[in-house]
Amino acid sequence: MVSKEDFANTLKQLKEISPKRKFAQSVDLIINLKELDLKRPEEQLDVWVPLGHSRGKVVKIAALVGPELLEQAKTICDTAIPHDEFKRYEGKKVDIKKLARKHDLFIAQANIMPDVAKYFGRVLGPRGKMPNPKAGCVVPPNANLKTLTDKLKKTLHVVAKTQLSAKSSIGKQDMPDEQLIENIMAVYNTVIHALPQENNNIKSILLKYSMGPVLKVGATAEEIAEKKRALAAPKAKPAEQEKDKAPEAEAPAKKTAAKKAAAKKEAEA
Repeated sequence: MVSKEDFANTLKQLKEISPKRKFAQSVDLIINLKELDLKRPEEQLDVWVPLGHSRGKVVKIAALVGPELLEQAKTICDTAIPHDEFKRYEGKKVDIKKLARKHDLFIAQANIMPDVAKYFGRVLGPRGKMPNPKAGCVVPPNANLKTLTDKLKKTLHVVAKTQLSAKSSIGKQDMPDEQLIENIMAVYNTVIHALPQENNNIKSILLKYSMGPVLKVGATAEEIAEKKRALAAPKAKPAEQEKDKAPEAEAPAKKTAAKKAAAKKEAEA
């Protein structure tokens, strides 16, 4: 089992070895899995994790609702599409694709879900954007959308269906360490309990910034030192690399010139 202290120590080391950027990068948690047959649905990982803190990311939500929730949706969600306007999207794959790109999550009123599937399912489904009951995105006509959207903005979808690895952005590097660690622990604990053999199905856990090096959680002092040495090693600049190659490039040219000169002398003779 990986402890909270293991994650805290790795996060500290990650800060030390990662190159500085002029913006706050995402903090990525990568959980590599083992001994799972992902062809079997029951062994796939597909969980929704309620986090204790924001991920530092704007989450856009679209609502597909009937008249009972329309006013709420207009006020609270980024986009509200009323039931009586669904037909406008019939056969309009391009328009639905734009909606899918623009929004992270879709919520829908439960009693009109058949029409949601009919008009939007073929585009939203393959993109993983259909309103998902597991996440609480399918709601009754009397739902409190403010409470729901506040929760969804701090909910993370963790999936491993085609590869034995699940990657999640759990926050931003400028967030307090305590908040990042609480988000990490929420994902880790949820994933552990969702796996058939729990911790025995985890091969390794990694942390990284979006544009930085990867660091294994629980890495030994030697492994960390080696990572630091590799990152500190100077890299040849493009100009220097070209300079190094120049003599090799010049040699054939000199030989060619010499041959031409010898041929000219023979012709003159």
